[in-house]
Amino acid sequence: MGETDTDAADQFDERISHSKLDEGLPGLWRRYRALPRNVFAISLVSLLNDASSEIIYPLLPIFLSSTLGASARAIGTIEGSAESISSLLKLYAGYLSDRLRKRKLLVVSGYALATVVRPLLAFANSWQQVLAIRLTDRVGKGFRTSPRDAMIADTVEVDQRGIAFGFHRAMDHVVR
Repeated sequence: MGETDTDAADQFDERISHSKLDEGLPGLWRRYRALPRNVFAISLVSLLNDASSEIIYPLLPIFLSSTLGASARAIGTIEGSAESISSLLKLYAGYLSDRLRKRKLLVVSGYALATVVRPLLAFANSWQQVLAIRLTDRVGKGFRTSPRDAMIADTVEVDQRGIAFGFHRAMDHVVR
């Protein structure tokens, strides 16, 4: 083997703190249970909000084309504009969240805006109305996403961030 009886992998293992490293599935569940309630609450709200989106938005192009007579260009304009405004507002909302330190206000406002506006799609009579509703919904998403992530990061210890964000992301994508 060479000069020593140990290889590099054994030396690395000696440096790992076994008290912090929970091996196996029971240790993983223990780590999840140790997450703050705030992470569970934010994740549950994300799950429910995404469930309501996933119920409505896959059917939206069919509704637009068959019921409202919208063209493919109109549908593309609606979706492209909605996602663009959401992405751009995430930058601003992150800055605003850090500046004001009112993360919860931005997160609750973003979710509330989407919750109030989304049911209005049932009353839309033109693709322009759907565009306005969809843009407003995505404004809510733009304003809540960055502050929500910052809230999760603020809530947990540094060594819990990976599991906290992993849990949130898993809850966020359950319905997809």
